[in-house]
Amino acid sequence: MNPDQFQKNNMYIETPEGGKNFDDDGRDKRTGTWVTASAHIITAVIGSGVLSLAWAIAQMGWVAGPAVLLAFSFITYFTSTLLADCYRSPDPVHGKRNYTYSEVVRAVLGGRKFQLCGLAQYVNLVGVTIGYTITASISIVAVKRSNCFHKHGHQASCAIQNYPFMILFACIQIVLSQIQNFSKLSWLSIVAAVMSFAYSSIGLGLSIAKVAGGGHVRTSLTGVEVGVDVTGPEKVWRTFQAIGDIAFAYAYSNVLIEIQDTLKSSPPENKVMKRASLIGILTTTMFYMLCGILGYAAFGNDAPGNFLTGFGFYEPFWLIDFANICIAIHLIGAYQVFCQPIFGFVEKWSQGKWTNSQFINGEHALNIPFCGTFYVNFFRVVWRTTYVIITALIAMVFPFFNDFLGLIGSLSFWPLTVYFPIEMYIKQSKMKKYSFTWTWLKILSWACLIVSIIAAAGSIQGLSQSLKKYQPFKAQQ
Repeated sequence: MNPDQFQKNNMYIETPEGGKNFDDDGRDKRTGTWVTASAHIITAVIGSGVLSLAWAIAQMGWVAGPAVLLAFSFITYFTSTLLADCYRSPDPVHGKRNYTYSEVVRAVLGGRKFQLCGLAQYVNLVGVTIGYTITASISIVAVKRSNCFHKHGHQASCAIQNYPFMILFACIQIVLSQIQNFSKLSWLSIVAAVMSFAYSSIGLGLSIAKVAGGGHVRTSLTGVEVGVDVTGPEKVWRTFQAIGDIAFAYAYSNVLIEIQDTLKSSPPENKVMKRASLIGILTTTMFYMLCGILGYAAFGNDAPGNFLTGFGFYEPFWLIDFANICIAIHLIGAYQVFCQPIFGFVEKWSQGKWTNSQFINGEHALNIPFCGTFYVNFFRVVWRTTYVIITALIAMVFPFFNDFLGLIGSLSFWPLTVYFPIEMYIKQSKMKKYSFTWTWLKILSWACLIVSIIAAAGSIQGLSQSLKKYQPFKAQQ
């Protein structure tokens, strides 16, 4: 064993200096760069949320829609820079590493806030994985329906259930979930990031073609019109839900620390993470603005919840098929980005609880031809497989796309993206109470809390309406 590393039951003790192949905490040398971190961020951010942006802007119109989108991008980037400085504490460059978001909160704030953070983070991560299971199945069903219409004509019923495809998605995730940790996911995130650019670009191209082709669509400065498109109460609830959808589209703070923990020690991780966050947010905001604005220009106030489905299932059917396949591939990678922190938390807790259990701590070498040696842990296989199955079952019971995205975004935005980063920054910097900076940071936090509450209310109302019309296990028409 290398003298600079001490490992027992996968629990590490920090050492002053790392060896040639190990970092200062005794773990394997981290190899991540701003490129891999940016890929992780883009994979996490440009997800299924982009598909609902045209609908969200349609609810608020040409003025409020883009303004809300830009506001969320700025807030997300600003608070991500605060959070990046907390990876090491108390000093952001030479302090002790914190491997997860909740560990950062425990190190800086401690006590009850650590427990609340853990609850918020892991509930959000579970919700995102459920949402991605729903979205991936919708995309695969769209491919099947498109091919059905192309083969049998536009008048064919082509009713297809999405449940078999949820099961297929879950089976793929069961295999990929055996990837041991976040540091092994770089290749998957890069593939997923490429896929996200592909389907976003296709959506943009189709929107531009639809706008250029003419045809009258109704748009307005304030979005859907009361008395024409919706009733007064519906306008309010839809606006609230749209805010939640946009919040979901920028959700990645809950995995930021885990991404930062993959970076090399030099240059300092916080500087590299800030650069990666800037690149990631700028890139996604550009795509979001284009997809949202051009999607609204193409469909007007009738913009669908998933703007790719608005182009129909007809011609060019092959291009829309390809876009939907890209979505499914992207979500395969994004699912892993969001579930790895859950896996790590449960496994680390179990290793500490049952240190002598060979079932939980034992690693068994498995030689795979042409792939090398793969280490199998029986607890990891059972636990991760069970998790994937449970999330797939929940997705089958509640297959609601837009309402689900809005609820996840609203519940996670304030605590994980705004509240904890601001509170930790205030604590670490020893900021004077009631100073100018302290005051405006608190105002920002409270304003975002109000936004999260109204977005959650809109999403809950939307879910209740969907449940009234829901017929379980019925094929999509």
